[in-house]
Amino acid sequence: MLKKFAILLCCGFLTFNMKAQSFSGGAILGLSTSQVGGDNLAGFHKAGLLIGVFANKSIYQNLSFQMEMTYIQKGSENPKIDDVSDANYLKQDISSSYIEIPFLLKYHQSNNFSIEGGIQTAYLIDAYYNDSYGKIESNNVSPFISYDVGLMIGLDYKYSKNISLNTRLSNSIFPIGTEDYENQEIFGSTRKGKYNLVLSFTLHYNI
Repeated sequence: MLKKFAILLCCGFLTFNMKAQSFSGGAILGLSTSQVGGDNLAGFHKAGLLIGVFANKSIYQNLSFQMEMTYIQKGSENPKIDDVSDANYLKQDISSSYIEIPFLLKYHQSNNFSIEGGIQTAYLIDAYYNDSYGKIESNNVSPFISYDVGLMIGLDYKYSKNISLNTRLSNSIFPIGTEDYENQEIFGSTRKGKYNLVLSFTLHYNI
């Protein structure tokens, strides 16, 4: 119930702000490439969709605030999962999707280039492990927690009046697996857990 309320609230906020004269906004479309730290796989091999909307407002000279709501696919991919001749083929990879709400401060170095940074809160839609046979069923108990909180930094280049090119790197602050919290403390544990690490490339269409 809390998740639905937060999503509806943010949708209303973005819709209102994009109509307000003091705000600007638009649509986001792009690609996410990701991995999961701590799952014994390496490399941004997992490709996914990233789509959403944003609203922003200038707050002081070269600074602006931006809020977004996006659908994003994350996870990890084992490129050797179907190669039985490779020792890594037994390693499971992860597929996940989230509704993500970033809050960003943007520093505009020039009319066309800006640096941004902030936090994101994501609400889990679906997540599961895969092996060489496909999706691993989890007996109706999700092996992943229902949220993902992280930090992000990025670069934005204004290609034209309406189109900006954006790239970002984000990393979870807290472990994403339910087993990561079993019999251990969240901080200071020798068992580090699993964390989403995402590199994204998107087009922002400014209305």
